Amino acid sequence: MNIIPCALSGLLIIEPDVFPDERGYFVELYRSERYHSFIPELFVQDNHSFSRRKVLRGLHFQTGSPQGKLVTVLSGEIFDVAVDIRRGSPTFGEYETATLSGDNHRQIYIPEGFAHGFCVTGESALVVYKCTSPYNPAAERGIRWDDPSLGIPWPVEAPVISGRDRAFPALGDIPDDELPVYGAEV
Repeated sequence: MNIIPCALSGLLIIEPDVFPDERGYFVELYRSERYHSFIPELFVQDNHSFSRRKVLRGLHFQTGSPQGKLVTVLSGEIFDVAVDIRRGSPTFGEYETATLSGDNHRQIYIPEGFAHGFCVTGESALVVYKCTSPYNPAAERGIRWDDPSLGIPWPVEAPVISGRDRAFPALGDIPDDELPVYGAEV
């Protein structure tokens, strides 16, 4: 397993060991004692998402009960984005991107205090992600996917976006008390 720290504090790209043979391949996606050596939080919920070409989901976060996420693509390909939204962080408003696919087997760990989104760059994508806290609809928030202050270079034209995600405000329009505080991560 190869663990690659990203420029934004806490973000990690993980390249699990892949064992191919004439039948296909085997990949261990998660083992608690191994992953807990570099991810301090415990995972409490697993989610599975299917999306078609050009679907863009995000940028999502939860206020009060933040979620760290370990994102894996089982098939297809996505352009994954994590935005640092921790008030007081030296990298507040900066983002990191990664291409995750069923072929490259890469994972990204997004710690609490980040907004997360992705778009499908292939025909479709099956995405699974482990979360450090349960989904809480009352705590759900988001940032507009095309916020000009972020300047994320989404690689799809005319993305398919839900009405809810389209209505999210820009990062600068979110009240400070709805954003996590740098250094206050659990």
